[in-house]
Amino acid sequence: MGPWANFALGFTYLSPVVSTYTLFATALATGGPPMIWAFVLAGAGQFLVALVFGEIVAQYPIAGGVYPWARRLWGIRWAWMTGWVYMWALLVTITAVAYGAGPYIAILFGFEPSVHTTVLCTVALILVAALINYAGTKALSKAAVIGFTAELVGALVVGIWLLSTHRFHGLGVIFDNFGAGGGESYFPVFLAAAIIGFYQYYGFEACGDLAEEVARPGIVIPKAMRRTVYVGGAAATFTCLTLLLAVSDYQAVIDGEDTDPVVRVLFDALGEFGARMVMAVVLISFLSCTVSLQAAAGRLIYSYARDKMIVGHRLLRSFSYARAVPHHALLVAAVIPTVIAFGSLISEDALTKIVSFAILGIYGSFQMVVLAALRARLKGWRATGEFKLGRWGLLVNAGALAYGIFAIINISWARNPDQSWWENWIVLLCGGVVLGTGLLYMFTTHHYGRGDAPAGDAIPKRSKV
Repeated sequence: MGPWANFALGFTYLSPVVSTYTLFATALATGGPPMIWAFVLAGAGQFLVALVFGEIVAQYPIAGGVYPWARRLWGIRWAWMTGWVYMWALLVTITAVAYGAGPYIAILFGFEPSVHTTVLCTVALILVAALINYAGTKALSKAAVIGFTAELVGALVVGIWLLSTHRFHGLGVIFDNFGAGGGESYFPVFLAAAIIGFYQYYGFEACGDLAEEVARPGIVIPKAMRRTVYVGGAAATFTCLTLLLAVSDYQAVIDGEDTDPVVRVLFDALGEFGARMVMAVVLISFLSCTVSLQAAAGRLIYSYARDKMIVGHRLLRSFSYARAVPHHALLVAAVIPTVIAFGSLISEDALTKIVSFAILGIYGSFQMVVLAALRARLKGWRATGEFKLGRWGLLVNAGALAYGIFAIINISWARNPDQSWWENWIVLLCGGVVLGTGLLYMFTTHHYGRGDAPAGDAIPKRSKV
């Protein structure tokens, strides 16, 4: 995988179109136009995380990303839990992305969307993504570049068209909440709407998940991670801004009268044919994002199994050298998201809950690595790879951890007193279940101690003299 394919993989995983189109209506209804500032908030925080990850992957370019990084920086138990949390977060995120595509597939092919059709579309998208991944790393590279090109060009063309022909407001609206939140203090309302920003800024770690398939990873991957954040973030902010200025009646969205402003704007501005063409590009974005997620999940499971860290490791560590793919691990990355998709039928607000847990799991596993890096620095670790933060390393690391803790608290916070307690705290409860089952699994099977891969060797051994 070359430099541009590696960047495209991270970009399509981060996917500015997917995150913006999936949560635009929810964020606008919750926080009004100023919700766009969530992209700036989350982008700045996650850029710090990307810098920390870039330094780590330059020294440890190992397939699987956060799991092997945590293993080298801290130890086998911490790595096991990091991999466990990240694995479930990736599997849920695959479902979240494919689920978000359901309504757009319905519009593209002209049938009425419903909960059941959305689930069926979710499963179909997961299956197509799996077939592309099974075709091999070269096919994955081509799919990533095609997805990146289609998404970026599509976002720019649609955005410029909306600004030129269908703009109802000036830039001043991004400072006016139009009564969102019912006249109470706006800051808590903004934090609730900020889910759109938190959902946007991850995916850069996927550049490192395939580190063993990238030439000159110590130079290429840190650069691809940074480029993913600022190019993907700029594209997402631009996409969100052009949609915001094209919504004619914010109050209708905030009051719940207009529940799908994205589709309405596209049909009003482009007509039926033009809107359907945009839906085709949006579908490519959702598909390429799902492909990238599956690729990352498959490499994590493979890396986990290679170190004998999970049941069925003999099967899951098998690798097709002809196509350069971990075929059994990829199967898991398709089957479990499919099961989660069918499980979503029990919830009326499935998308928001799935997305919220996916964000919590990703951010949690990220911060486990960031914390491990900070601990290792304080114990004497100094990066020796081709990308180094130098004297800024400790400050950047501490800032990344502070941001991550803030984001996790905000994502988990209960904000709907009218709902039952378990629905109000469902994201945190799901996170607790993942952690609890992971700890139970780890200490009853002791898989974490079976492999002989290096662990905890980043911290210098102190002499007893």
